[in-house]
Amino acid sequence: MKKINFLLALLISFSSLFSQQIQKTGTTAAQILKINAGPKAIGMGGAFCATANDAYSFYWNPAGISNIQTAEAAFSHMDLYSSMLYYNYASGAFYIDGIGSVGLFVNYLSTDEMPVRTLENPEGTGEMFGYSSLVLGLGFARNLTELFSIGFNLKYINENLYHMSAQTFAFDIGVLYKIDVLNQLRIAGVISNFGPKMKLDGRDIIEFKKVGNNFVNTKLEVEEYDLPMLFRIGLAADFLKTENLRMTAEVNAIHPNDHSEHINLGLEFSWSEVFFIRSGYNALFEYQSEKGLTFGVGFNLKLADYATAKFDYAYQDFGRLSQVHYFGFGIKL
Repeated sequence: MKKINFLLALLISFSSLFSQQIQKTGTTAAQILKINAGPKAIGMGGAFCATANDAYSFYWNPAGISNIQTAEAAFSHMDLYSSMLYYNYASGAFYIDGIGSVGLFVNYLSTDEMPVRTLENPEGTGEMFGYSSLVLGLGFARNLTELFSIGFNLKYINENLYHMSAQTFAFDIGVLYKIDVLNQLRIAGVISNFGPKMKLDGRDIIEFKKVGNNFVNTKLEVEEYDLPMLFRIGLAADFLKTENLRMTAEVNAIHPNDHSEHINLGLEFSWSEVFFIRSGYNALFEYQSEKGLTFGVGFNLKLADYATAKFDYAYQDFGRLSQVHYFGFGIKL
């Protein structure tokens, strides 16, 4: 119990860092870290950190991969904002007896190539440019008791824009506590994207200037930007649970360092753990939010006595940015 109290106190102390921040919308780097992963969680409105129990748990709560006691892999894809951006996520985790659950994950965000335009050449210079962002991560989780687990992620982050790039490392920590009421009430707390700032570097900030009769290379000063760190707490329970039916409800409160606090709400209905219907509301009370209602479905297909295939779909309303469709596939051994 002393260990549990210490870890919870550690999460609370980290969260106090956010209370000193004013709202700084659009002032952080590595926006790929803010794109939700996994149709199951997205269909539930992004309320998933206390339910996290699959290969997408790396994103929502690394402690959740402690629920993987065999092996599981997942992949999802989505086109964002009228197919201007493409986002892919893949992860895999497996259990090592006596040690815990470990795994790897990768996020990749990219755009189509676009023409380089300048004041002198508004129709294009003939050159093309693009943007891409990559996250590579390693996660570990362990059950410290039958009801309490803790998890960690270490991830490498890289961004590329034209001839410029930036990279850094970040750290996540999550805890999950289960209480034997309401078919196992679950309480979660997560700190995500804690790490050093990012700064672009490359040939585009090098200028040639004439000093006297000589030309010298000068390098423009480039500002550093924080990562989009956030603190997330969640509460979930199976309010209905019979032999064939289950209804899970979850609420999450999110405190980011670059925007306003908000709440995510989610529901999942399951029939025999084979067919799933999900619904939720993402970013309730968020300042000037374009997000809103979400919906999702899922289907589990037993391939053999030792393997199950998972198919998931989610829809999210993004207001003026149109709707987004998420598709995912997974396999559990």
